[in-house]
Amino acid sequence: MLKKQAVASLGHRGLLMPVWVKAALAANDRLKVYLTVLQASATRAAHPDQEPPDLSSELRAAGLETAGWLHDMPAGASAVDGALLLPELPALVTALSEDLAVMARPVLEACTDDVEPHARVRQWQDWLAGLKGEQLDRAHLRSLTHGQRHGDDSLHLLVMDLHKAINRLSAELASEVIEGAHVWQIDEADRACIRAFMRGLNRTAPLKFDHPGLDTAATRDGARLLLQNDIGTNDAHVLVIQVEGRHISLPYSDLHRSRFAFFQAMLGPLGGIWSGVESRQTAELNEGKAYTVGTVRFEPETDAALEATLEGIGARIVYLIDWNRARKRLLHFVDKVGAVAVLTAAAEAEAGHMGWLKAGGEHLVWQAMQDVDQGAFRIGDRLDEVLGAEGARHFLVDVLVRSSEALRRGEPAALLADEARMLLSRMVHQRGAGFDLLEEHAAWCHALAQGVSDVLLQGHDGLRDAAADLAARAKAWERRADHLVMQARQEAERRPRLAPVVQLLSLSDDVADALEEAAFLIGLVADHHQHGWNVEVRQALSRLAQTVLQAVQEHVKALAIARTLDHASETNDTDAFLAATWNVVRAEKQCDELLRHARREILRNVQDAPALMLANDLALSLELASDRLLAAGYALRALVLDQSVKGA
Repeated sequence: MLKKQAVASLGHRGLLMPVWVKAALAANDRLKVYLTVLQASATRAAHPDQEPPDLSSELRAAGLETAGWLHDMPAGASAVDGALLLPELPALVTALSEDLAVMARPVLEACTDDVEPHARVRQWQDWLAGLKGEQLDRAHLRSLTHGQRHGDDSLHLLVMDLHKAINRLSAELASEVIEGAHVWQIDEADRACIRAFMRGLNRTAPLKFDHPGLDTAATRDGARLLLQNDIGTNDAHVLVIQVEGRHISLPYSDLHRSRFAFFQAMLGPLGGIWSGVESRQTAELNEGKAYTVGTVRFEPETDAALEATLEGIGARIVYLIDWNRARKRLLHFVDKVGAVAVLTAAAEAEAGHMGWLKAGGEHLVWQAMQDVDQGAFRIGDRLDEVLGAEGARHFLVDVLVRSSEALRRGEPAALLADEARMLLSRMVHQRGAGFDLLEEHAAWCHALAQGVSDVLLQGHDGLRDAAADLAARAKAWERRADHLVMQARQEAERRPRLAPVVQLLSLSDDVADALEEAAFLIGLVADHHQHGWNVEVRQALSRLAQTVLQAVQEHVKALAIARTLDHASETNDTDAFLAATWNVVRAEKQCDELLRHARREILRNVQDAPALMLANDLALSLELASDRLLAAGYALRALVLDQSVKGA
């Protein structure tokens, strides 16, 4: 201290400023830990049955791991007559006062007026000096810890404001700028790390557009390189990345649990290992709501891997800016899981969400929903109710990506609105016409046809067990198919344009009923009614079942192609669709011939009356399935042709 005072007395105070700033940043870390421990103590006193949180990682990161009194403070806290009793309060007040002075010093020395923050700092120093004894009442606790800007001042708010002032001062003090990072007092070996971090940051920074944030400062603190990034305007949202050798550590806290989880997922591919992740809740922070804390660490094995990890971290920070605002706006269209999935996909595409917010956000989507085909959306409809969950997510991701690209290219908002409307119109045609329901129903029909065909290939000895298993599964499959028809009818009450889909599903459901009946009859045959079922009979019925299966497969193919067809579709797609529907027609004609052949074989070989009746009924059920499939195929063609004409 004597050497510093001597240098200062000679008028070279500027030489000391970097030292003071570095000490102030360390004091800031300690002050935040003091307040965190105090909040944890208050929570422990209010809920003595709960275990106090483990703050070891925070204490260690702030260099306070040897402060045993601080570690033990939450466990020793108790409530007395509405006040918080803390035996360690005198030590805490001393620590707060000393580190507040250390933190404020560079700001006060650099400040030219004597009003703010000088008066404010002195006020809180005097306030701390007035705290005596071992008790804090509720008003005193709130004055120390609350972070609400719309209320009275607090020590917590002062610490946050001083931190921001120090960040600005750090930029002014920087001896050089490396790729946009304000840097001072670093080692030569630190330059590669700083450049790597800034390479990632600068690659994605344009995605924030004119939003403030992403200012970076770098300095060395003993053995550690510190990379500090100010994410935005949020008081508490500052990242400090610590690099020591090839070890990277990043303590992170977030008022929003979902954003914390998002950041965890973003850092996952980089090999981040999280520790100390927990939810905390105090009355004076975040309006009493829980917040999440944790520390992520990386251990790259080579210098190249170290730089790649730092670049990856830098590239991902921009996606935290206004993340929760974007998530809330996406909830108008998808559920909570869907909103996070959209933001994740947009980040992975290096597009982000800020472009969408600037382009109008939810209003861009609402306008597209309003302008799309009449009857597709009604007031109160959510996007995923019409497009399905996956369809809605796909559309929103596309809109977010296009918004970012359009704004970066300087394209007019009207062009982006047109693109969103055209994209939604195409997806409504593909998804909103009920193709999800049609394809799912066809999948159950395929399962039924496959099951019947497979069982008829069984030999005499294996038929009984296989038939019993098929009958149970077929009943469940047929019920699920029925449920889809009921779901479509309910949807059609809200959206009359789905009436053709309901008609098509009803015809398709006749296919499912016929196949389920075939499975039931096989079960009866297998139950002591196989008299006369020789190779010829089984082969005749099996060929009939296989042809029905082929027809169902062609119907599934036709549905998959129909989903993408409109008036602008390629000729090859249209030809493939028509070919699939004509294959259904040909299969139905084959089934007519195969039914006659099966009857001849049954009459020639089966003499037992019950076995004869059941075998004939089985053949009829299979042929009926092909008839109903033919009717469904014609209805599908009519639906597609009608939509193509309307689309034109």
